[in-house]
Formats: sequence, C-alpha cells, structure tokens
Amino acid sequence: MNDPDGKYAWTATVGEKGQIVIPKQAREIFGIKPGDTLILLGDINRGIAIPPKNAFANFLNLTFQDPDDAAPGKN
Repeated sequence: MNDPDGKYAWTATVGEKGQIVIPKQAREIFGIKPGDTLILLGDINRGIAIPPKNAFANFLNLTFQDPDDAAPGKN
C-alpha cells in the first residue's frame, strides 16, 4: 500500500513502564534525537498528537510576541 506524499503511519508498543519507542523512520523524518523533549497533546475524543518541535516553537513565538512588533507597518 502506498502512503500519500508526506503522510505516514507507524505502530508503537507501550512497555510496562508506559514508555514507547518512536520508530526510526519517524525519528529521522522529524529530526527527533536522543535527549529531545517532546510535547504530547491529548483530546479525549480525538486521541494523542505529538506535533513537530518547530510547530510548537512557532506557536510560542506568536503567543509571546510583543503586540507592538506585530503592528502593520512595523519591521
């Protein structure tokens, strides 16, 4: 079965201590390295999401951006 471009699916097994191993291909694609901290977002109806690191960093940058810096015409 061919996956659509940029779309992937993997499985992971939860160990006795609640740990999962992120598949090697997923770690390579998303640049996950040993020691990285990941954020897990959960929704009781939709499940768990692990967004790419840069997606959350961009969100935080926008959240804490000085409103004066975001004003139209500002550089």
